[in-house]
Order: sequence, then structure tokens, then C-alpha cells
Amino acid sequence: MNNEQLIKQVVKAADDKRAEDILTLNMKDVSIIADYFVICEGTNERQVQAIARGIKEDVEKNGVTVNRIEGFEQARWVLIDLGNIVCHVFHREERSYYNLERLWGDAPIVPIDLD
Repeated sequence: MNNEQLIKQVVKAADDKRAEDILTLNMKDVSIIADYFVICEGTNERQVQAIARGIKEDVEKNGVTVNRIEGFEQARWVLIDLGNIVCHVFHREERSYYNLERLWGDAPIVPIDLD
């Protein structure tokens, strides 16, 4: 599975759990951390956990290894490391506080079509 297919799968899994304001950033020329960031938010801790769990379960069903998940218990900022793709599932309040979109403002936004 290539990066584009995996990104689409992650975005769909997040969307299926009603994640809000889903955004994908191309980090290739901006950071060595990952090639892409997928950023989204939930309105409460339970939803944040459901989004993170949904992403993890969906990608694992398709043979993708989840390297690590951090922050799941607190459900304020859950980081899902998929290697070249890092997913950030925020609680709404945390997302506005950390504002990764502004921090990584040089990274181009990647449009994702779920159709």
C-alpha cells in the first residue's frame, strides 16, 4: 500500500468516526519526522479515542503496522505513528492550543477525495 492509499484509508477511518476538520499536510520538504501528517479532532475524550481506535483497527485490517500510539488514555492528543504517516487526533481544545497547522505552515495541504 502506497502513502496516498494509506492516507485515504486513514482519512476515511477518521471520517467514519465523525472526526472534524480533517487535514493532511505534505511534510516531505518541511520535516524529517514523517512524509505526511493527518490532523483531525473530536469533541470529547470518548470520540477522540473512538477515532484513534478506528484508524488503528482499519489500517491493521489491511496489513499496515502501527508503530506506536501515544496519548490514548488521556485522549487529549493521540499520536498514531504509521511510519511515513503520523496521525494527530486532537481534542478540540488541544488542537486550537497547539495549532500544528500554523506551526507547520510551510507544509502544503493535500486534498483528499473520499468518493
